[in-house]
Amino acid sequence: MTDRLDVTEASGLPDPTEAGSGEAIASPHPAPTPISTNPSKGAKVRLADRIFRGLAEGSGVLIVVIIAAIGAFLLWRAIPALARNEENFFLYSGNWVTTDTSAMHFGILDMLQVTVYVSVFALVLAMPVALGIAIFLTQYAPRRLAGPLAYTVDLLAAVPSIIYGVWGLYVLAPVLKPVAEWLNQNLGWIFLFKTGNASVAGGGTIFTAGIVLAVMILPIITAVTREVFVQTPRGQIEAALALGATRWEVVKTTVLPFGMSGYISGAMLGLGRALGETVALLIILRGTQQAFGWSLFDAGYTFASKIAAAASEFNDQYKAGAYIAAGLVLFILTFIVNSLARAAVAGRSKS
Repeated sequence: MTDRLDVTEASGLPDPTEAGSGEAIASPHPAPTPISTNPSKGAKVRLADRIFRGLAEGSGVLIVVIIAAIGAFLLWRAIPALARNEENFFLYSGNWVTTDTSAMHFGILDMLQVTVYVSVFALVLAMPVALGIAIFLTQYAPRRLAGPLAYTVDLLAAVPSIIYGVWGLYVLAPVLKPVAEWLNQNLGWIFLFKTGNASVAGGGTIFTAGIVLAVMILPIITAVTREVFVQTPRGQIEAALALGATRWEVVKTTVLPFGMSGYISGAMLGLGRALGETVALLIILRGTQQAFGWSLFDAGYTFASKIAAAASEFNDQYKAGAYIAAGLVLFILTFIVNSLARAAVAGRSKS
């Protein structure tokens, strides 16, 4: 018979079958020692979680309640004036006669057109500039220059609206006068630059107001876009550079696709800011009773500037109700713009 190799003896380990050893054999992989938990500490943690969750949910619900309350208040105060409005449908009328409160004639068509037109014009001017600044600050500028320049752009948001209005009317408008006259004389056959209902050289036009408004919303779009571009994964940028891509190719193939949703969000925030701007446009834009003609050299009232200009009429509930009805349309318009922006961002995130 072949002798059996004593593995236990050869390895130097005690024989587990040896009787009377009386010694416990240590496992090569000892079980982890259970961590003792403090019941009172766990209860405190769970209580803190519940409190934090309640505060977070309560904050979200509070915002929804406030927005709903604002909409309900505007509707409640607008209904009496709308009941006395003799216009067939005030969304399709540009008349605004509220002197006789027993039979008023008011519509918001012109205000809606001017508000949307000047805001979109400002957005078209501001978006490319904001994109260029954000790309330069995050991809090209030296660190010593990027910080101070970003801080300077952000400071534009701290300038009061009335300062922008005065600057636009008395400083910027005279500088833009030759440009406006040249556009009107040479490109007047295009509806954008045809002679409008205001003096081309006067400065109180959508052309001047839109440029000032573009400067006002520029820091909002730039700040949001810059913060998103900074979050581009460094590994993707280095991988593109390792493959021989130029700096612009890195921006085009990596930074822009990653940050496009943030860029759109910043643009929509800027548009919402432009739709509600009041004091600067009240100072720059000239009020007129003539119909709006979709020219950059038209004048008129936006929703906000019309309401601000008529503050003296708010002592009558029906006159005030007419302006509140206009404010209700502006409220719905901004709500729709923000909803579309959220949908666009969500769609790009899924894709």
